[in-house]
Amino acid sequence: MEMHQVRYFLALARVLNFTRAAEECNVAQPSLTRAIKQLEEEFGHELFRRERSLTHLTDFGRRMMPFLQQCYDSAVAAKALASSLNKGAVSPLSLAITRSINLSLIISHLREVNHAFSGLELNVLRGARDDVLGRLKLGETDIALAELLAEPWERLESWSLFTEPVHVVVSKTHRLVRGNDVKPGDFDGELLVIRAPCEANEEFMNFLRSRKVHPRILHKAVSEQDYLLLIEASFGVGLMPESAVRGRSLARLPVTGLDLKRTVYLYAVAGRQRSPVAGTFMKLLRSTDWAAKIDGHSA
Repeated sequence: MEMHQVRYFLALARVLNFTRAAEECNVAQPSLTRAIKQLEEEFGHELFRRERSLTHLTDFGRRMMPFLQQCYDSAVAAKALASSLNKGAVSPLSLAITRSINLSLIISHLREVNHAFSGLELNVLRGARDDVLGRLKLGETDIALAELLAEPWERLESWSLFTEPVHVVVSKTHRLVRGNDVKPGDFDGELLVIRAPCEANEEFMNFLRSRKVHPRILHKAVSEQDYLLLIEASFGVGLMPESAVRGRSLARLPVTGLDLKRTVYLYAVAGRQRSPVAGTFMKLLRSTDWAAKIDGHSA
């Protein structure tokens, strides 16, 4: 099936006259008639009943019309998009980010590329570390922001952006909130709220197990918003990076002997062509004074 055949069919279905349809499509009538005949042969059914001035759609033709209309509209839209991309009118940027990275950290960078590229079309994808890597491999995203990816891939390029503390946090009314350091033993039997999956969870649990401490894990959340709400509502103890604590009704618990950190990386695929907007966004991220930004963000 060729697209010109679809166009001829739609014109003929609208005017129900071969001569007028050919004029509308700017082709000779025999060419249009032949194209419709070839389409019918391909489908194995007649699309029109030819009765001189009473040409009309068959039942099969009526059933096929919405599908062929959709096919034609999609082709026109694809062509228009390709033309816009070639002219630089549309600048798509697909960005995959793990759930624990606060979008506010990069919102100023996004504003800059939005100002520089008037046709910016931003697609922000959220997921766990494995999701981010999968989207990069499949070409579903241009670049990604994530903690250290667990699975090595030889085509993966990475740049370390910043390292920040990860705090043990609770609601300000929690029983563990006090002036002195919290001891590991204070978490024995304590309720934990965990973000699944999260690298810091495993480190924290290993820290407690090494000291023969066994908390209870009763609450799990995938959504970052749900996770924070559960902690704020005193459902248990959680973990949050420095850059995410600000503006929350949470208390940080300094735990004796515990020093959790995370490093956030910028990822891209080596050898894969990058759009101007993706290249610009990467340069902005890599040139940022992240130490000052994190301090200001969490002050």
